[in-house]
Amino acid sequence: MSERRGEADRVAAARAAAPDPANLVCPAPIPERARVLLGHGSGGQLSAALMRDVIGPALAAAAPGGPLNDAAIVDVAGGRLAFTTDSFVVSPLEFPGGDIGELAVFGTVNDLAMMGAQPLALSLAYVIEEGLPIDDLRKITESVARAAGRAGVKIVTGDTKVVGRGAADGLFVNTAGIGLVAPGITVGADRAAVGDMVILSGPIGLHGIAIMSVREGLDFEVEIESDTQPLNGLVAAIVAACPEVRVLRDPTRGGLASALNEIATASGVGIELREETIPIPGPVRAACEMLGLDPLHVANEGKLVAIVPAESAAAVVAAMRAVESGVAAVEIGRVVADHAGMVTMKTIVGSQRIVDMMVGEQLPRIC
Repeated sequence: MSERRGEADRVAAARAAAPDPANLVCPAPIPERARVLLGHGSGGQLSAALMRDVIGPALAAAAPGGPLNDAAIVDVAGGRLAFTTDSFVVSPLEFPGGDIGELAVFGTVNDLAMMGAQPLALSLAYVIEEGLPIDDLRKITESVARAAGRAGVKIVTGDTKVVGRGAADGLFVNTAGIGLVAPGITVGADRAAVGDMVILSGPIGLHGIAIMSVREGLDFEVEIESDTQPLNGLVAAIVAACPEVRVLRDPTRGGLASALNEIATASGVGIELREETIPIPGPVRAACEMLGLDPLHVANEGKLVAIVPAESAAAVVAAMRAVESGVAAVEIGRVVADHAGMVTMKTIVGSQRIVDMMVGEQLPRIC
């Protein structure tokens, strides 16, 4: 009897000490405002906040306003040059379908191409960690040379720094590039218009899952390889078929969802996708289901989204399918007036859901 009374007293004491349920708050993550997190490099909501709240305001006096594109357009001697820079910190340095050297070249070439430019020249800078095998550095640099040849661009300048052990995780690569924009071509994230069609160049999610499979030691029935490849030839075909192309974007960090949300916000429009049209390879879908990932948030390195006037969509798709990097091109949605600044998707069961930017970090160090 005394044991029961003692237990009852402990329960009563615990209830008295517990907080009032009416005062409980949902335990959502508290945004970090004092320190940089890995999620700030994800290409999702934290990345957007870092640019909007910290980097953008600090550079306001030195940087032009306007939407954030993959490259800047600079007027030079009556012509227009696209200019971009990017840093690559992928881990591991070599992965199925590519390596950090190839990734750096193609990533920078593609950023220039997303402004409708044809690349001319790149810089190449290494931050090398003490202890990196010389043979590894040689192999990666040879990969850089092959990638430049494939993309039709020259490496014209560069720099090399060496840091202590533990300071660079093997090798970090920075590349910058310039490209020439043809007269009459104006592409930007703020140019999508109601009625335009959204075209995707091929299957998504391959790069991010390829990196994860190596890093986490995951085995799939079919090896998943990164889709890293140059897209300047594909862009040339798009521009030839539709000089009025509105937007070009490569959905890298943050995946397709982040790229489309950035476009919707910059253009002040809504974007409506159709789930059944979005090509997701079976192994990618299976891996995402197993790991609890959304394929729309997984990084790509060799795909692009094109937004074009509706009357030109069929011609653009045909032109893309005639190029190796666009053989699987498909219309996946349209630009609408409703829900400006948002992306939605009609699901295969007939419902509609919001496609938001990724929160936090899904998979760090993917590019």
